[in-house]
Amino acid sequence: MTAVRALVGDVLARDACAGCGLCTLLDRGLAMELDAEGYARPVATSAPQEIDSGERIMRSACPGIRVDDHTAPDATRDRLLGDYVDAWEAWATDPELRHAGSSGGALTAVHAWLLESGRAARITGAAASAENPRRTVPVTITTRAEALAAAGSRYAPVATLSNPRVLEPGSAVVAKPCEISALRAASPQLTPEDAPLLLSFFCAGTPSQHATDTLLAGLGVPAEAPVSSLWYRGRGWPGRFTARSGERTVDADYEESWGSVLGPTTQWRCKVCPDGVGGSADIVSADSWATDERGYPVFAEGDGVSAFIARTARGRDVVLAAAEAGVIGLRPLDMARLATAQPLQTNRRRHLLARMLGSRLAGRRPPMYRGFPLLRLAASDPRTFVRVLRGTYRRVKPAREGGAR
Repeated sequence: MTAVRALVGDVLARDACAGCGLCTLLDRGLAMELDAEGYARPVATSAPQEIDSGERIMRSACPGIRVDDHTAPDATRDRLLGDYVDAWEAWATDPELRHAGSSGGALTAVHAWLLESGRAARITGAAASAENPRRTVPVTITTRAEALAAAGSRYAPVATLSNPRVLEPGSAVVAKPCEISALRAASPQLTPEDAPLLLSFFCAGTPSQHATDTLLAGLGVPAEAPVSSLWYRGRGWPGRFTARSGERTVDADYEESWGSVLGPTTQWRCKVCPDGVGGSADIVSADSWATDERGYPVFAEGDGVSAFIARTARGRDVVLAAAEAGVIGLRPLDMARLATAQPLQTNRRRHLLARMLGSRLAGRRPPMYRGFPLLRLAASDPRTFVRVLRGTYRRVKPAREGGAR
């Protein structure tokens, strides 16, 4: 067994795989497929084809092994939402792009502008499969029309880094935070002279593919029924889960689709994620929800608005240039209000150390995280720390013993 495959085996045995696809760039004899639980996992499809530096990159960049908090020069430190050099509320000025995007279309507008202006030759991302829209697949975007077709969230497994074009010169990459952290750590060795522009979004975790099928079945579209189109978010804000099957169109609101069916199936690695806020990206987008009198997000339909955070000077330059070109609108963002409107992200980081220790005591070893302020956050509320640790242990122990995820 090669070194990369041995490391892959260890990650899988610990159920720490994020499903990013990095390992398929390090060993071309691996491919990403859905496992029995509906998550993207590496499988051997041929004899090992490991690159020379594969083991070193795997150990330093695989998010099932290690994730480092990325700190850019001159960044402002935010323990809950990650470091940043600038932040705004943003939206696409093109009404078509704004309507199509999950939260204002700003990221889609930047994609189209990067391509049309020649700042990027291609964008590696994800979209619905043309053959089977129930599934989400890696795609290479080279035109505005392709950027528009890929707009909107995809709450399903996809291994963006399994697209070999992610390494081509002149690329930008839009991907989940774990995929971006992997590429940030690996790109100095994989693409030393032309590091891709890294774009991401706040991520609540990757649900099982089975959850999409369950949601469809509950709406009256059984597994054997063909689906001609499917989107999870977008086409309004927050947008509705919508699918078309034959002459029928079925839909569900955000709270029903994500809150009741998709969200509860997120893979275990996501439950112990230190970086759902895309800290390794150059630019990260998030929903800039309106909030009620308690400060909690309100999911009423309206014109979408993104929180747009530049993590690096490179990202800030791109955002300001896009605004100067007139493709996005900007206004100041209050990071404290954003933290209030993103309770899942802030609570996850506050309680992550307790979840990690509870999981480890129950026999499930999480990845190694470096540079994140987890101890300081945990120490601010020791009573909750103990409660979360105990609760995690009680959930993980029987699941681990029973082989469940």
